[in-house]
Order: sequence, then C-alpha cells, then structure tokens
Amino acid sequence: MARLPDEVRRMNSVPITHAMIFAGALFAIGAMGVIVRRNLVFVLMSIELMLSAAAFAFIAAAARWEQPDGQVFFIFIIVVAAAEVAVGLSLLLRLFNQFNSVDSDDMDLLREEEL
Repeated sequence: MARLPDEVRRMNSVPITHAMIFAGALFAIGAMGVIVRRNLVFVLMSIELMLSAAAFAFIAAAARWEQPDGQVFFIFIIVVAAAEVAVGLSLLLRLFNQFNSVDSDDMDLLREEEL
C-alpha cells in the first residue's frame, strides 16, 4: 500500500486524542439518552449513537496506526446496528399495537403478577 508523504499526512490528520474525546462524548450522550429518556424510539436512537461512537473510535485508532482492522470492525458494528434496528423496531411496533404507547413506563404491564 502506498503511503502518503509526511507533509500531507500532517496536514490532514486529526490528533487521536481529539477523535477519542469526540467518540467518548458521543458515547456519553448516547448513554444519557438510554438512562434518561422514556420513549423507546429515543432509547433505540441513543443505542445507535453509542454504536456509532464505538465505530468512530475504531476508525480513529485504525487511522492513527495505519491499520485496516478498525475498518473491519466498523463493518461489523454497522451490521450489528442494522440488525438491532430491524429487531428493535419490530418489537417496538408489536408493543405499540398491544399498549398503544411507546413509553417505557407503560411496559411494566409485561411483568407477571405475583400471587
């Protein structure tokens, strides 16, 4: 694989600390969305944000060490995210049909009553 000249690499590169701080901030925003939000659609979007943050961290690390491993992990993360969206939205539609709500507090009716 052809390497870029040092002048070009220095001009186009972002320090890995900045990329990791950005990925950490995205992950923290996603985690707060999972913890704070009650709407299940927003919870699913927050999980997607967390997966995107992890993928960004892999890409940044791979670019720093000039290895293709981060891009391979990125593909796996995108596949997992697509499967999560498909399963999550199908479950969400089923819950909406049953309870007429996507609020996570309304889902406590799924628990079995103790005798």
